[in-house]
Amino acid sequence: MLKLGIVNFDTSHVEQFTKRLKRLDMPEDQWVDGADIVAGCPGTSRVSPERVPGYTESLRNMGVEIVDRPEDLIGKVDGVLIEANDGGVHLELAKPFIEAGLSLYIDKPFASSLADAKELVRLAEAKGVSLFSSSSLRYGTEVQDVLARHEEIGRVIGADAYSPASTHERNPGLYHYGVHGVETLYALMGPGCKSLTCTCVEGGEVVTGLWEDGRLGTMRGTRAGAHSYGFTVWGEKRVESHAIGTGVIYRELLRRIVQFFETGEAPLCIHTTVEIMAFMEAALKSAAADGARVALGV
Repeated sequence: MLKLGIVNFDTSHVEQFTKRLKRLDMPEDQWVDGADIVAGCPGTSRVSPERVPGYTESLRNMGVEIVDRPEDLIGKVDGVLIEANDGGVHLELAKPFIEAGLSLYIDKPFASSLADAKELVRLAEAKGVSLFSSSSLRYGTEVQDVLARHEEIGRVIGADAYSPASTHERNPGLYHYGVHGVETLYALMGPGCKSLTCTCVEGGEVVTGLWEDGRLGTMRGTRAGAHSYGFTVWGEKRVESHAIGTGVIYRELLRRIVQFFETGEAPLCIHTTVEIMAFMEAALKSAAADGARVALGV
C-alpha cells in the first residue's frame, strides 16, 4: 500500500481525504483503497490559520505522524499532497519534493499566478517528476457522465459552467474558489482557449472564452445570492443542463489521486492545468481593463 504525506492543514481536504483512505467515520461507499496517509506537516496559513490546530489534532487522532517541517516527510512517504489553500506558497513547498523525485498532487489552486505555474512545471519536468492538480468538481459524476456519452451528445460545441467564486487576497479573482467552475468548463471543452473577456462586478463575474477552433465557453462565478455548481453543454446532437452534486466528489478525486501515485501518470495533463491558470490570470487582466479582450499567456 502506498504511503502518502500531506503538507499544510488549512483545508477540509486534509481531514476528508485521510478519513476516506483510513476508512474512518465514513460510509463504506466513500472508502478509497490503495494508499494511506501516514505523515503530515501542519505548516502555517495566511488564508485559514484558524483551521490548522483542529485538523492537526484530528489527523494525530487518526494515527498520522505529525512532523515539524515539510522536508521531514522525505524518506517516509511515496508521494506528497500539498494542501495549502494559499496557491502562492505552492512553488516553494514543492521544491524540496521535486528535488527528491517525489510525485506531487497539488490541490487547487495549482498556483496563484501563471508565472508560478510555469515554474512548477519547468522544475518538475527537469527532474522527471509527475505533477497532478485538479478541482474535485471536474470528477463530479454529472460531468463524467456527459463526457462518457459523447456519441449520444456529439462533439461539444460550447459550454457554460458556474460555481461560487469567493475571493481572497492571496488567491486573486477566480484563483481562490472560482477555479471550480473553470475546471468544470475545461472538463467539458478541453484545452485550446486563445482569448477571453471578463465582466466583473461586486456580486460575481462572467468570463467568455474563445477557443482556437471558434467554440465559445463561459464561466459564471457567483459572489452574491444563492450558490450552486453546474453546467450546460451544447453538443452537436443535444443540449443538456445539470447541477453537480457534491456527495461523492471527494471520493472520485481521491480515486484519481491514488491512481496517479500508483502509476506516475496524471489523469489530467499538467499543461492543461497551466492553461487553466492562464485563463484565470487573463480574466483578472480583462476585468481590470473594463472587459477588454485578453489573450491567454501560454
